[in-house]
Amino acid sequence: MTKIVECVPNFSEGRNPDVIEAIAQSIRAVAGVSLLSVEPDKDYNRSVVTFVGEPEAVERAAFEATRTAGELIEMRLHRGEHPRLGATDVVPFVPVSGVTMEECVRIARSFGKRAGEVLGIPVYLYEEAAASPARKNLSDIRKGEYEGLAEKLKDPVWRPDYGPALFNPKSGATVTGARFFLIAYNVNLNTNRKELAHEIALRIRESGRTKKDATGNAVKIPGSLKAVKAMGVLLERLNIAQVSINLNNFNITPPHLAFETVKREAKSLGIDVTGSEVVGLIPKEALLMAGRYYSGDPEAGEKGLIDRAIECLGLSQIERFEPEKKIIEYMIKA
Repeated sequence: MTKIVECVPNFSEGRNPDVIEAIAQSIRAVAGVSLLSVEPDKDYNRSVVTFVGEPEAVERAAFEATRTAGELIEMRLHRGEHPRLGATDVVPFVPVSGVTMEECVRIARSFGKRAGEVLGIPVYLYEEAAASPARKNLSDIRKGEYEGLAEKLKDPVWRPDYGPALFNPKSGATVTGARFFLIAYNVNLNTNRKELAHEIALRIRESGRTKKDATGNAVKIPGSLKAVKAMGVLLERLNIAQVSINLNNFNITPPHLAFETVKREAKSLGIDVTGSEVVGLIPKEALLMAGRYYSGDPEAGEKGLIDRAIECLGLSQIERFEPEKKIIEYMIKA
């Protein structure tokens, strides 16, 4: 069986097409790798890139893309809605076929070591590659973001796993690791009030929120959805708020469950959901699950179920959802 690894690096540039194309070209130039999608977002000022291939080629392409991003992106000038630590913000490796999670952990560590030593950037390991439980969660590593990185690196607790424990003002830091297939999924609201979107995020995300009890002690109140991270953002170009969601395991919380939960919470705040979007690629099964849920016909054909999912999730509200360009299995076959 051919070994296929997916890599979905996120770069802190979503507005300069020349920089984005240069990063994409550095990936295309690596033999044995297929670049599946490049999705820039101007509001987030971030690009999500997806490519697949055999393990060694994917690791090499990730390094070349990180090198290019470090040369062309200036973090001291970067502004955007999405949390970030560096020019190449996060580089996850995902097993697709013929590859174990343990192999992807080895790839992440090899990439991180090389990026730290050769490019001189602090590198942190997360998810399945994390060296300690405190670094498993990406949001914990990102706390303070780029602006707080210089101080963070002075703390021995946050010494990077690879690379120098020194602030690189141009490139910041990079996080890498191995994980299950993540679906970046945003739900659109009919309001521009970011605080309402964030309130919904607090209610649904697994980590929930922290409140103080009657004695002043901090109490953790978990959210309603498992394997979910979320935050509220404002899309200035459309003047709408979104609940920006990471579905860490769609078998636990599939997109349609997240969508319906956000709808319910939005209604309780006097607002409505208008649609949603997938950033990057999505597994076919996640859409088939939604299609079965909304059609009520488990025997319906694949195309019919996918069309039904696209319609009921409002996936074409912002940009037309094209299954042949958004479903990973279709892209790999192509």
